[in-house]
Amino acid sequence: MLLTVLRRIVIGERLPTARAIHERLPKYLALPVFASDAISSSAYAIEEILLVLLVAGSVGLGCSWGVAAAIALLFSMVAASYRQTVAAYPSGGGAYIVARENLGTPAGLIAAGALLTDYVLTVAVSVAAGIAAIVSAAPGLQSHRVGLCVLAVAIITAANLRGARESGKLFAPPVYLFIATCLVMIPVGLARLALHGAPPAPVLAATSGAVQPVTFLLLLRAFASGCAALTGIEAISNGVPAFRPPESRNASATLLWMTGICVTIFVGLTALAQLFHCVPDPSGHETLLSRLGREVFGSGVLYLVLQASTAAILILAANTSFADFPRLSSILARDGFAPHQLANLGDRLVFNNGIILLGVFSCVLIARFGGLAHALIPLYAVGVFISFTLSQAGMVRHWWKERTRGWHVKAAVNAVGAMATGAVLLVVGSVKFLHGAWMVLAVIPVLMLLFLKISRHYRGLARRLSIAGYTAPRAVRHTVLVLVPGLHRGVLNALAYAKTIAPQAEAVFVEVDPAETPPLREQWQALGIDVPLTILKSPWRSLIEPIVHYTHTLRVEQHVDLVTVIIPEFVVTHWWHRLLHNQSGLLLKFRLMFEPGVAVTNVRYRPEG
Repeated sequence: MLLTVLRRIVIGERLPTARAIHERLPKYLALPVFASDAISSSAYAIEEILLVLLVAGSVGLGCSWGVAAAIALLFSMVAASYRQTVAAYPSGGGAYIVARENLGTPAGLIAAGALLTDYVLTVAVSVAAGIAAIVSAAPGLQSHRVGLCVLAVAIITAANLRGARESGKLFAPPVYLFIATCLVMIPVGLARLALHGAPPAPVLAATSGAVQPVTFLLLLRAFASGCAALTGIEAISNGVPAFRPPESRNASATLLWMTGICVTIFVGLTALAQLFHCVPDPSGHETLLSRLGREVFGSGVLYLVLQASTAAILILAANTSFADFPRLSSILARDGFAPHQLANLGDRLVFNNGIILLGVFSCVLIARFGGLAHALIPLYAVGVFISFTLSQAGMVRHWWKERTRGWHVKAAVNAVGAMATGAVLLVVGSVKFLHGAWMVLAVIPVLMLLFLKISRHYRGLARRLSIAGYTAPRAVRHTVLVLVPGLHRGVLNALAYAKTIAPQAEAVFVEVDPAETPPLREQWQALGIDVPLTILKSPWRSLIEPIVHYTHTLRVEQHVDLVTVIIPEFVVTHWWHRLLHNQSGLLLKFRLMFEPGVAVTNVRYRPEG
């Protein structure tokens, strides 16, 4: 009862299935739910670019313009490609569905494994980056970084268990506050530069003689790190069914809004960082956005608003994964490649099991890497570019098969997207391989093999359960055993029940102490019980093994097809009463689960008074 009350407080009242259509998201709520990851990436992707270029001193930092422009162009190309995916596949599923239908099951499973891995990393990186923003403003919390990350994941998990609309309403204000603050900071920063000029460039430690030259490889590393800004683009295409009708049109419009917002913030903040000569802190004690905010807003209210909204959207960016990971898992479960439990809708019409699973995996990853975003980012973005490439390649084949009006242009758009993301995948994979990307590249094929093994199990089970060619079996030889721990009213009720399902029931008593047997026989005879009593000796004082051995003997030596074991059980009135009684019946039931041809029935008796 207490757990039920707590459950209702945390996730709310149950919703009927008929409410599902009303729980879908309008565009203004879908944007913070599905686009918070992509929008928030601008808060740390710029920093990742500059951290790489910092080793080349001022000359290297000056190259951030070109790197940011290339990433912004790539973002626009990928977004344009996904708008076509949204139109062609309104049922959702994104890269998995597109790749599976057009490139085959293995390609689809690789895309699914890459996306699921990236979703877990998105939660870990986003939350770690959000807590880093909080720690930047309050350095005294440094030692509690991991605990704060886990707490944030728990809060987001609980919010998503309340339903998509509930989480959208909860998370929309911080997301829109961050967007507004950034869009205000860009013109305010430019105005400050026009009025007061740029501050003097800092003296970089690298200029003391340890400066590295700007090489093509260094630029590739910066580009690969900055490609974290592209994570989350695919989220809308995966979650099209979550939009209000017309789903495709609303999803496409939301994707367009997201692209404009992301490119504007990313390019604008990169320009401000360059013009204000802001450099990232390699120690990670203060974020680049925090330093930039101090330059533009000072240390007043607007700076605190910026830090609060940054921390909020970075943490809430994990919500994108909480919207898509359970949905993709449910599609995999529906197709037989993941446990069927992941396809179950919970009380609030969301996929509870997928939400909880994502929360657990993310907390484990955060704890493993100490809650440091810089340590997690090298693992990031590899999986998403695998799914990008497979999705766009699948769309090229889709248009080629459909050959509808204008298919040449549509195929060309997706082909350009596939080539661009494929090239970026090679860059990101090779540059980040030794920095941790190898772990992601190793996990994805393992997940693919796991999906195939699960599918093989379900297909084999369906084949064995099929009624095709079924013939009626011969008459079943059935024996009923009633376990007798002693003689009381609950046992008598169980004996009466046994005689209703089998005329020749048999009572079984396990003799642990020989002194207990004669009094039991006397009581049995005195009451005139017409069920034969069998005594199973147990010199080793085990209650379970003699019964298991006896059921095996009945099936093998006496050729009994089915043995039903009836366990009398009295019901206690309070939960703590259970602590006062042994649980031998429960243990026996668990042990007999693995015995073929054995069924177990509990007959409960509630003592009066």
